[in-house]
Amino acid sequence: MKPSFFFAYLKSRAKRFGAFVSFILLFASVSLLYRLPAEPLGYALLLAAVLALLYAGADCYACYQKHRRLSETLSTLEAGLHSLPLPKDLVEGDYQKLLYSLSERTRELSSQMDARQSEMTEYYTLWAHQIKTPIAAMHLLLQEEIPAGIREELEQQLFLIEQYVGMVLHYLRLESISSDLCLCECDLSRMVRRTVKKYSIVFIHKKIQVKLGNLEGKVLTDEKWLTFVLEQLLSNALKYTPSGGVVSIFLEPGREQTLVIRDTGIGIRAEDLPRIFERGFTGYNGRMDQKSTGIGLYLSRKILTKLHHTIAITSQPNEGATVRLGLSHDKLEPV
Repeated sequence: MKPSFFFAYLKSRAKRFGAFVSFILLFASVSLLYRLPAEPLGYALLLAAVLALLYAGADCYACYQKHRRLSETLSTLEAGLHSLPLPKDLVEGDYQKLLYSLSERTRELSSQMDARQSEMTEYYTLWAHQIKTPIAAMHLLLQEEIPAGIREELEQQLFLIEQYVGMVLHYLRLESISSDLCLCECDLSRMVRRTVKKYSIVFIHKKIQVKLGNLEGKVLTDEKWLTFVLEQLLSNALKYTPSGGVVSIFLEPGREQTLVIRDTGIGIRAEDLPRIFERGFTGYNGRMDQKSTGIGLYLSRKILTKLHHTIAITSQPNEGATVRLGLSHDKLEPV
């Protein structure tokens, strides 16, 4: 029996103990007023105290057993409330009826939410696949005779549309990522260079220079999901880096499993840094840009956590941002 329970029990029975002590004092006072013999008075008081202790011990034990059963029921609430102890009085019975009613209502609401979530997932999955048809048609139309400047702008906007569609699909699959993981030794340099090439149209359009340092090495990860994270981080770097800026990507010297993505952009305010991984949080930069969704970094950290990788971001306003990905695979084994 834990001390915390014992003190809680004493507190819950304080009124009963107070009433018992009051009766004893009343009995003793009346006996003294009538000048009854001390010996039978002491014997009566001792007998009352022994009986009170026995009652308190039995009551404390019963209360502890009920507390233990309720704690076990709470820890396995999924199994239902059928293991609750039988109510001893009308009030306890009313409380249990209330619990049963709330439990049933919770199950109904949970079932409704699951159904709605399933419908929403099916709808957006269908939408993401259907939107690929007009995107493909737009690619074909861009092959027609269009002024070069307009073509470049349309290609960039179409590229962004494809990225947002991809983000929707990854967001929908996030809850079932564990069943989709395929871990293997991946060439980090190849992944980074492929991602940079994919964003080459944005680099060229914004006149931003990319510097690739040492990237030689293997990482144990899921190539598809880690590539998505790299795309999100590179997209953010490009979004907040002005023309003429530089984005550098390299393995941190002395830490072979730490990938660094550094830009010379507008940076992040100190008050925003603790919240940048929250879903929907856009911060000062996002509100000024009015195009940020607050989803990219949220998804990135969720994915990296599933992969047992880490992410950390440091930044100063007007001095750019530095992202460090810890790609250590000590906790993972290849599939």
